Amino acid sequence: MKQSYIFEYLNENDFRKKERTVRKYNMLAYKKLTFEYYPELRNGEFLGELVSVNKKEKTKSYELKLPTDTLFAKVHGEIKLHYTVYEDKNIILLTNITPEGILDEGHRAELNTYKGVMISKTNPEKDMFKVNLLNMLQK
Repeated sequence: MKQSYIFEYLNENDFRKKERTVRKYNMLAYKKLTFEYYPELRNGEFLGELVSVNKKEKTKSYELKLPTDTLFAKVHGEIKLHYTVYEDKNIILLTNITPEGILDEGHRAELNTYKGVMISKTNPEKDMFKVNLLNMLQK
């Protein structure tokens, strides 16, 4: 029988803020993360792309893409879970959820949407321009 892995956090408060923002603005990604990906990770099935291996510390770092709307991904980037596995200690260190900028902003204040995409409060014109440009390219 495989031992299950334990989750630890690099910065739990920061990680939980981003997780709540994902729950608020992308429920599908949150449900997949909570009910599908976390249980698989706990069982030792490491999902996503292997980014780096540190043989000295015996760690492996992964990036797992979460389901994201294509327009959101083009404007802000893919939503990714970053984690590091310590196989000898049976620990998974949850390090980050990206894109950081929009997720941090979404936690601090209510974000507006433009044509179905979250718009940051710091650069709304830039985000709206990207959305309009991508819509024009699709036609």
